[in-house]
Amino acid sequence: MRVLITGGAGFVGSHLSEALLARGDDVFVLDNLSTGSIDNILHLRDDPKFHYTIDSVTNEPLLAELIDRCDVVVHLAAAVGVRLIVESPVHTIETNVHGTEVVLKHANTKKKLVMIASTSEVYGKSADVPFREDADLVLGPTSKHRWAYACSKMIDEFLALAYWKERRLPVIIVRLFNTVGPRQTGQYGMVIPSFVRQALAGQPITVFGDGSQSRSFTYVGDVVRAMVALINDPRAIGQVFNIGNENEITIGALAEKIKAVAGSTSEIVRIPYDQAYEAGFEDMPRRVPDISKITALIGYAPTVELDEILGRILEHFRLQQA
Repeated sequence: MRVLITGGAGFVGSHLSEALLARGDDVFVLDNLSTGSIDNILHLRDDPKFHYTIDSVTNEPLLAELIDRCDVVVHLAAAVGVRLIVESPVHTIETNVHGTEVVLKHANTKKKLVMIASTSEVYGKSADVPFREDADLVLGPTSKHRWAYACSKMIDEFLALAYWKERRLPVIIVRLFNTVGPRQTGQYGMVIPSFVRQALAGQPITVFGDGSQSRSFTYVGDVVRAMVALINDPRAIGQVFNIGNENEITIGALAEKIKAVAGSTSEIVRIPYDQAYEAGFEDMPRRVPDISKITALIGYAPTVELDEILGRILEHFRLQQA
């Protein structure tokens, strides 16, 4: 199989590249390095089945050529991270909506299978936890830029499913829940790498809000395994799937756990949302997936739990510092 990964130099994309290469697939990466890093894929460059291009999905002639050469497109290229979203809402909306639009348009010319990476953020302020794929999506007002990312990814989903319904373009949508692991950066607000970096440096571990908000974290290896299985299963076409872990932890408890695992003396400091992001910032109190749908289809179940995840991430950070 020949697979094009947009955003393939990013955290998830680089791990997906590894998994596909390990199966013997040909992997083509397209990334403009706006949030990805060439360091994530340097170790893959000598593999004859790995190919990468530093450019944007908005370069339509190039995108069309790459799609034509591949059997499957995994569209990961997107603006990511709460901090980036709050600070650059125009960039977020334009990148996510237009990028998906051009991928679907060019994939449609040859009816190539497209997997769209969406997000648990689309569930917004819904209190119907755990989140099911067929549940209502509840967002805040348009005056709150925090919801721009969720809205843009909802549009991506609507557009992809419209292509499937109207033009029979095979699409699969995956909603990822707090995917974590080695090579993830805290630069754009990802909580675990931020906490680990602070703990190892002896800096204050900064918990935004009161710390009572809860999240469930999924190891990147489990996520890419599920993505590959869905790509290989024709029954997944035209459907939306949560990929995540049902075990949740509050952010306050996460900070305490990381401090203990790292053997850190860091102080845990709580920072109000208004100071961390912007006035009136709203957060999701809980973010937990219902994974019964993907489990029923492909037998998915997370295999790496939080303590082991943290151990692997800490080891990765320490190796970087050595």
